[in-house]
Amino acid sequence: MHRNSLCEGWTLTHRGGDAPASVAGVTIPAQVPGSTHVDLINADLIPDPYLSTNEHDLAWMHLCQWRYTCMVDVEPAAPGERVDMVFDGLDTVATVSLNGTEVARTKNMHRSYRFDVRELLSSGTDTLTVDFASALEYARNLTETLGHRPTPYPHPYPAVRKMACSFGWDWGPDLQTAGIWKDVRIERWRTARIDSVRPVVTVDGDTGRVEAHISVERAADADLTVRAHVAGVTVEAEIVAGESTATVVIEAPGVERWWPRGYGRPHLYDLEVSVLHGDTLLDTYSRRIGFRTVEVDMAHDGTGAGFTFIVNDVPVFIKGANWIPDDHLLTRITRERLERRIGQATGAHMNMLRVWGGGIYESDDFYDLCDQAGVMVWQDFLFACAAYAEGAPIRGEVEAEAREAIVRLMPHASLVLWNGSNENIWGWHDWGWQGNIGGDGTWGIGYYEELLPALVADLDPTRTYTPSSPFSPHQPYDTVHPNDPTWGPIHEWQVWNQLDYTHYGSYVPRFASEYGFQGPPTWATLTRSIDPEDLHQESDAWLAHQKAHEGNDKLNRGLRPHLPAGRDFEEWHWATSLNQARAIRFAIEHYRSWWPRTTGSIMWQLNDCWPVTSWAAIDGDERLKPLWFALRDAYAPRLLTFQPRGADGGLDTAGLPHLVLVNDTDDDWEDTVTLTRMSLDGTVHAAATEDVLVPARTAVTLEVPDDVGDIDNPTRQVLVAQARHAEDGAAGGSRGYAIWTDAEDKDIAYAGSPFTATARVTDGGFDVSITAHEVVRDVAILPDKVAADAVVSDALVTILPGQTVTFTIANAADVNPEDFLDPRVLVSANSLVAGDR
Repeated sequence: MHRNSLCEGWTLTHRGGDAPASVAGVTIPAQVPGSTHVDLINADLIPDPYLSTNEHDLAWMHLCQWRYTCMVDVEPAAPGERVDMVFDGLDTVATVSLNGTEVARTKNMHRSYRFDVRELLSSGTDTLTVDFASALEYARNLTETLGHRPTPYPHPYPAVRKMACSFGWDWGPDLQTAGIWKDVRIERWRTARIDSVRPVVTVDGDTGRVEAHISVERAADADLTVRAHVAGVTVEAEIVAGESTATVVIEAPGVERWWPRGYGRPHLYDLEVSVLHGDTLLDTYSRRIGFRTVEVDMAHDGTGAGFTFIVNDVPVFIKGANWIPDDHLLTRITRERLERRIGQATGAHMNMLRVWGGGIYESDDFYDLCDQAGVMVWQDFLFACAAYAEGAPIRGEVEAEAREAIVRLMPHASLVLWNGSNENIWGWHDWGWQGNIGGDGTWGIGYYEELLPALVADLDPTRTYTPSSPFSPHQPYDTVHPNDPTWGPIHEWQVWNQLDYTHYGSYVPRFASEYGFQGPPTWATLTRSIDPEDLHQESDAWLAHQKAHEGNDKLNRGLRPHLPAGRDFEEWHWATSLNQARAIRFAIEHYRSWWPRTTGSIMWQLNDCWPVTSWAAIDGDERLKPLWFALRDAYAPRLLTFQPRGADGGLDTAGLPHLVLVNDTDDDWEDTVTLTRMSLDGTVHAAATEDVLVPARTAVTLEVPDDVGDIDNPTRQVLVAQARHAEDGAAGGSRGYAIWTDAEDKDIAYAGSPFTATARVTDGGFDVSITAHEVVRDVAILPDKVAADAVVSDALVTILPGQTVTFTIANAADVNPEDFLDPRVLVSANSLVAGDR
């Protein structure tokens, strides 16, 4: 097999559709992989769509046609030789031609394509063109044929197999990219090539087993040898003339298991498969695999059904986040960028990412990095928030893309679940779809309950499949609500849309697979994307980067019960950032306190794809929002949290505070806990100590003695729990204490600056030390306000009277260290509350 890249020497030409005079008919250099947006930006023909209101100004691109052209020198096929042109990804409605002869028409972004071009090659230079039509126009036309299908947004995205969020979402821009978005190459081969390898990987004790199903494409009818090697063991099989498949079974003794993060090392092994004709090597395949068992326990337990991931026979509490494409302009996402993002996920103690169904099947780099980091992947098939027609031509495209995705991703040890859709069964139940579907009346259930589970069972039989998130296991979707919290995974969106975040604590779900609360991007990201005069809630530029329906109203409504809004937009920015962090921390601590009844938390969302006010913990410029630090604390291996409980220890939102100690480590946690009721100035009114034992992977609840828990002055007293050894299992991020108040922060008599602070230069940055004289809640340094590349070691730290906390700021810029002490940079809940008085 000889592979020659065709990623150089391309041009892009505007071929139709209204466009500015500077673009109409123009031909410019093109990047491949790339997109029309990236090429036009590079040529200075369009502005950055992520800035100001430029996204809206580029809507003309939705209905344009484009041509990519490349002159290639490819030797004609020799006798007995195959010459294939391979496109790993075309976005989306494309016509491929070689020397003026049409090779194929494609209409699926999520598939690869291979074309035999032997008969089309000339003896000289060949002209390769790829014409892209408007995906929006295609979807509109097909919708007229297939009938209306409900969607949450104006564009009929279910009618085309393209990244759904390319058409805009409540956190993403409406840009509708087009282009050759993955590699293109020529592959020359003789006799046979590997068409696919499906490694079904299992383990029994310390013996790993790989059942490798190999399929070949032939150019000649000859006997072939398949050789597979893993973990020091090599096995061969024959594919005799006239056949095209073989199954090779490898038993590998003494293997180490792959474990998710926090449970052990993610051991990986190289699987290598070769196809030979005699002594001639024809083709090779190589992947890294891991030996582990995974099941999802959805057993009916009398009150509903759980949703517990069990890895290597160990129940795992899922600490995760939902994942969207990391840049809306997909071809700008590099392995290095993904490595940073997954490092930020593991830095916050996450062990799972859910690849959401409105995006893409991610690159091999993404899954490789998750394999290496021990981050489990919940993989949605690509259906999101809409009704989908089940007839031709969409059904054929769905089956082809699903087959390819399953076979490509199944070698990855990190992949632990296939999920059929995002919210689509819920949508049928609650969103007015019934009676509002045209054509043949199909809406997608045939995919989720028939086609996709059959493909997974056939191709990847070791993994669990679920039809949707949310869904209710064992229950008919039309008789039991698919978002019933007693049955399997739920999505909690009453909070944010309608209810205060304290509603998270009003019930105990079995598994929270989606929930979230908005906050703005960091200040440096915001001010890069919006001009200073537009930094207010009513500006067109701000609203262009606030996609949520009534987003500002919901931010303000969610803030009002808890914190002052601040004296100006900049303080409001801090207040809403803090409120976002507190809302999600509140939810996670509640969920974790109910382990093992509640078995997982996948918050919405880890990352952003552009600079926007959203539910993300990491903004579109890769900066950590305050929420990320809250996640790191709430997901710490050892957690102390005050939770209201009734007299019987059950859920009671009006109950007295109990202390819950959560130990998500393999070691028992023996400790001494001190419970203190104190005034804001540190005066102790009552205290008690207790020796506790929290066994590995459990949660223990302690009653607070009446005299300690009886806060008689809610605006001036707090309840504090401190554990001597909590941080031993935290690996960073855990304070070793918990705080409870009987009043909202806006009503507490906080002093504005009850501390002294100093800043000094260090090697590689700065240290800021803060000594508290009274309780200081959720102290944060917003370092990007001083230097755009500055990163702080910690945030949202509550400092008790007499304590000193030092923050380290990594930054190469030459700035005055005193700038980090500016009251707009060194902030807290106190600064908001005191400033409001």
